[in-house]
Amino acid sequence: MELRLIGIGMGALGHVTLDGMESLRGVRTILLPQKGAGKEDLAHLRERIIEASGTAARIVTFDYPTRDPAFDYATRVELWHDEIARRWSAALEGSESPVALLVWGDPSLYDSTLRIAARLDPAPQVRVIPGITALQALTAAHAIPLNRVNGPVTITTGRRLRDEGWPEGAETVAVMLDGECSFQTLPQDDLWIWWGAYLGMEEEVLHAGPLPGTTPDILATREAERARHGWIMDTYLLRRGPGG
Repeated sequence: MELRLIGIGMGALGHVTLDGMESLRGVRTILLPQKGAGKEDLAHLRERIIEASGTAARIVTFDYPTRDPAFDYATRVELWHDEIARRWSAALEGSESPVALLVWGDPSLYDSTLRIAARLDPAPQVRVIPGITALQALTAAHAIPLNRVNGPVTITTGRRLRDEGWPEGAETVAVMLDGECSFQTLPQDDLWIWWGAYLGMEEEVLHAGPLPGTTPDILATREAERARHGWIMDTYLLRRGPGG
């Protein structure tokens, strides 16, 4: 079986590359996860991309599992990935190849789709078609470079930022997968933040500025937008000192 993992950025049509659209038109089956009540928009965004591609592929849905909070983080994620792989396998029973799965952001950047695909037995032939990444969309929305001149960029998660603080020696820090706004835990005096949610979509919201003054705006906006849509997908960039 050929499995095509197609990056769709933040779910905006413009975040899917021409290669991604062409690849969708060439598959026979599309796996479509259902993430439960309150998150129907996530399936609808995928459906809009599928419709825009003009593909004639058969769509096969499956219910997305939740992580079991009874286990520690590492075990919880491992078991979750195992269960997702089992549900993929069940959904693919009797399906025609090639098969496509639309992946938020990019399959190679803080995403576990490739790890889950490696659990399938028999192993599929995996092809990755990258889309616009969250960091590309974020820096474009704020019209800033990702790095300073000759400067390094550290990419980390909200969990690590919260547990370990500012990465040693870091100048610019890009933070992924932060549902708890972990920037609140940092000493804020000399930090600037560029934050965005629903990047590239009509619902896009942005905040930028010195972290102490910008934090309340981000927290209020995030709460309001999540209540309105039932979900939120956001990311941010932190940098020491003023400006981009």
